[in-house]
Order: sequence, then structure tokens, then C-alpha cells
Amino acid sequence: MVNSDYIIEISNITKSFPDKVVLNDVSLKVRKGEFLTILGPSGCGKTTLLRLLAGFNSATSGEILIGGERMTGVPPHLRPVNTVFQRYALFPNYNVYDNIAFGLKLQKVDKKEIEQRVKRALKMVGMTDYEHRDVQSLSGGQQQRVAIARAIVNRPQVLLLDEPLAALDLKMRKDMQMELKEMHRTLGITFVYVTHDQEEALTLSDTIVVMNEGKIQQIGTPTDIYNEPCNAFVADFIGESNIINAVMVRDRVVKFMDKEFECIDEGFGENVEVDVVIRPEDVYIIRNAEAAMFSGRVKSCTFKGVHYEMFVETPDGYEIMIQDYNAFEVGSEVGMMIKPADIHVMRKERTENNVEGRLVDATHVEMLGETFECKEVQGIEPGAKVNVSFGFSAVELTDDPDDGESWGTIRFILYKGDHYHLTVHTDEGEAIYVDTHDVWEDLDEVGIKIAPNNITVKEIK
Repeated sequence: MVNSDYIIEISNITKSFPDKVVLNDVSLKVRKGEFLTILGPSGCGKTTLLRLLAGFNSATSGEILIGGERMTGVPPHLRPVNTVFQRYALFPNYNVYDNIAFGLKLQKVDKKEIEQRVKRALKMVGMTDYEHRDVQSLSGGQQQRVAIARAIVNRPQVLLLDEPLAALDLKMRKDMQMELKEMHRTLGITFVYVTHDQEEALTLSDTIVVMNEGKIQQIGTPTDIYNEPCNAFVADFIGESNIINAVMVRDRVVKFMDKEFECIDEGFGENVEVDVVIRPEDVYIIRNAEAAMFSGRVKSCTFKGVHYEMFVETPDGYEIMIQDYNAFEVGSEVGMMIKPADIHVMRKERTENNVEGRLVDATHVEMLGETFECKEVQGIEPGAKVNVSFGFSAVELTDDPDDGESWGTIRFILYKGDHYHLTVHTDEGEAIYVDTHDVWEDLDEVGIKIAPNNITVKEIK
């Protein structure tokens, strides 16, 4: 029996290429009439997922249902969806009317009905009286409206939008966001929207799906995603955040920056490593440092139009971002306070690196595509598959990729108050995680060194 609540059901979708898994066991349901946004950085798999829905690509495994019907093997033109692309994809030799009417003419719709539907679509996108204009004479925003009109004129059950506003300037993008929201309300059909712009996702969406490295990280309303991120990646990607290593002392008490704070979180256990996230607007500055929870010195103060953004350094070397309506002078000593409800505790995704390898001999292990020296291993035969573990701070990165035992590319940088937490993708496609005080740039190629006494080897049985 078809579940009438959902227009789209994606079950265990995997999409692999010879050298990479782009989508890894993704499952998702979209309600009828919902505005759902798939959000994530470049290369996370969001556009690939949209193309699978549109029928432009096929999945390696898994199933997609639209309107209760299986889409396996169904070509794009027979699916109840239409797609709006980033680059509009308009026909330059057709005028506005003919661009919008193109799909209806292919379907051999009656000429009078085509005229009525095109005019209605033009009215919806605010382009009445533009039907005879050459599309190449239109502005970028006007061309995007024509592309949307061409999609909605076919009355699809689902409208797929692949970063449709990315090519517009900031003001036009803001205007089009409001128009899209109004169009969605007027049309009443399901919108599936792909973007890497967090503000755009928060503005437009009923539901946000945050993706990274081919997996769904979190699904929720904009408020849920912002106020209750499930992990450090989501907290960092959605808005500005202070993310700090912490220890959950016990229920409602968490320790970070060498101090214990009251919070409202429970159920993590006792003395468990966690992350805390505190939004910059939730740190309150008071002039009396002695009456505060902790204190620091203002390093910078920048006016951002609505508020001031300040960075305050504590005596222990932590750097806290604060957004406040009042400016505090650079160099001044200030006190800071955080309410228990504004400290959000998150479980750590991992506490050390674990990779699969092969024992070469008693003091060497093969991992990350290369051979590393390790502590002497006893009781494991050479050639055996092993799990290799090492801490985040045990990894040393070098400027010259050839200067390490292995090499990789920095793909994600997370500042954690007093150090950087990096994700490094090796040439073999594996990810390792590094804690460092050094400043690196995204996509820097680096050498990877790990001291032998920091490598622990256990046999996989």
C-alpha cells in the first residue's frame, strides 16, 4: 500500500564510480508539498542525489520511489519531476514564450491550453508581458525566472532545483529567495532544492538535509539544525560556532576550558569525551571580569552591520567568538557568561584514528598506501589484516608531501578554540583526522608522519 504522506522515498541508495563512492547508503523521505533543501559542501554528493531523482544517472544500488512508483529504469522525460539548473539551460534561439512552451509542445498539448498555461506561469514568476522577448536580452534573474516558469508549466509533482541562484549577484539572490518561497506557497508542489549556501537553506526550507562525504549527517527543521546540531561538522557548517573539546562530568555538568559549567544535557554518562557548541550570540560580555564565569582580552572587534563580532582570548589560550550589539575596545579585559541552556553537548564521532592495514613484520605495518614503522608487535603473523590506531595529535603534517611516510590533501578544517581539527584525505581515498596548532589551508597537499611509538596494532579476527 502506498504511503500517501510521502511523494519521494529514497531507500539505501549507493552511487559508486571506479575510484570513489559518491553516495553511501542514503535513505530519505520527502513529504508532499514540502520545501526540502539538501545542503552540504562541494563534493558531498548532493547534486548526484538530485540527478538520480531526475533520472539523469542511475544508482549502483538502492531504490527510489516518486508518487509511490519505482523509478528504476524510468527515463527523465517520463518522471513526474522537472529540473531547474544553475545555468538556466534556456534555448538561445527561442523567445521567452517558446522556451516555456517547449515541453508542452512536445507533449502535443492543445495550442489554446499551451497559451493559457504559459501566461499563468509567466504571472507566477513575475514576467507578464515578457513572452516575446529574446531570452539573451534578459538579466540573469529574469532568465532564472523563465527557467522556473518552463519547469512549473508542465505541472510536475516535484520541482528539482540545482543551485538555481548561484550565478546571481547577492541582492538579486536575496530577492529571488523570497520569490521562490512565495512560488512554493502558491504552487503547493514539492520543492527539492540543492545548495551549499547555509543562509539560503535556513531561509527557504521546511526541512534541511545536511550531507558530507556521501552520507546524511542530520535531517531536521532549520531551527533544529541550528540549535541542536548532531555533530561538530553540522555545528560548524550551519552558521558561526564556538566548538570546543569537553568532558561530560555527569548529567547537567560539562567541563571545558578547564572549568566546569552547568548545562541541561543528560544521558552521556560520566567523564565521557564530548564536544560542546556555543553560538557566538549566546556568549554574554560583562565589564566586571571578576563577577563573570571566565575572562579574557579582546583581540579584535569588527562591525558587521547589525552587531559587532569580537574574538576574545582567555588566559588559557582559548579564542572565543562573540556577537554583541555593543563594541568592546581591543585590548580591554572583559568577563564572559554562558547560560546552561546555551551550551549544547554533542557526542564525539571519534576519539582517535582507526584504519585498516596489513602487518609487514614485527616493526612495520602497511597502511594509507605506504609502510610505517611501528612499535614491536607480538603474537600476530606477518601478512595478517590489522586495525591500526593512532591519536589525532600523533600525526605530524609537513609542507612537502614527499617528506612524509604518506601524503594527503586537507579537505576540512574545524577550529576548536585552541587548536585546529583537520580532515586529511590520503591518495588511497581514506580519511585521517589531525589535531594541530599550525595554520593550514583547505586543499593543501601535505606529508604525513607518525612516530612509531604512537601507532597501536591489533589483529582483525
